[in-house]
Amino acid sequence: MADPNQMTFLQHLEELRWRIIKALIAVLIFAILAFVFKGFVFDVLIFAPKDEDFITYRFFCHVSSLLGLDDSLCLTSSFELQNITMSGQFTSHILVSLVLGLIVSFPYVFYQFWAFIMPGLSVNEKATARGAVVATSFLFLLGVGFGYFLISPLSVQFLGGYTVSAQVDNIIALNSFITTVTMTTLSGGLVFQLPVVIYFLAKLGLVTPKSLKKYRKHSIVGVLILSAIITPPDITSQILVTLPLMVLYELSIHIARIVVKKEKTKLAP
Repeated sequence: MADPNQMTFLQHLEELRWRIIKALIAVLIFAILAFVFKGFVFDVLIFAPKDEDFITYRFFCHVSSLLGLDDSLCLTSSFELQNITMSGQFTSHILVSLVLGLIVSFPYVFYQFWAFIMPGLSVNEKATARGAVVATSFLFLLGVGFGYFLISPLSVQFLGGYTVSAQVDNIIALNSFITTVTMTTLSGGLVFQLPVVIYFLAKLGLVTPKSLKKYRKHSIVGVLILSAIITPPDITSQILVTLPLMVLYELSIHIARIVVKKEKTKLAP
């Protein structure tokens, strides 16, 4: 006899549709708010990494002074922004609003995703995954902060100040600057989801602590290459970017070890 509480395939699709609609509405609401308060969003948030007084630049200067390196770690921007297309400022406004809407609403968006798959989990799996929304949201927002306060200003400083000749002035297109800041910030949030991704992959048996340890050297090389690309050409900046990413990788190994251990315990007679 069919379980009256068991949903049909079409009912699952209907629930998924409403979960997606709710998530999109949340993103849209915060995107509209970001669009309305464009003065704060652009002058205080987006253009801040271009300002010489940005908190990251002041921090590096302070560290440089403490280490007795004079102003060798002090970073200063040296470029201007310009809009070169008719709809450039408007499309940039839309892009920033959508990205900010997604960032602010991420906890609610993930909650909708989690609420959809939760009924399909066993009692033990629900207990194990308790706090998943909080942990995932925390890691995402931590990654966004990492991207905005470290990766983004270092990228802006290096790419915006890089020159091949003194005869060429850097006048950066608005959409190029906007894309750099928003994508590095959002990418930081996504990269910090590595422990969550490893958790689910370990639950599915696709990764193990042994395989993650095996490719640890490869991951270190990959992280070093990434940090070399997105940071100024000095060892201090590269270390500041590399260390958090390697900590995430080591945390992922620990998480995989816990998951595999629990799976073995459940299978034990």
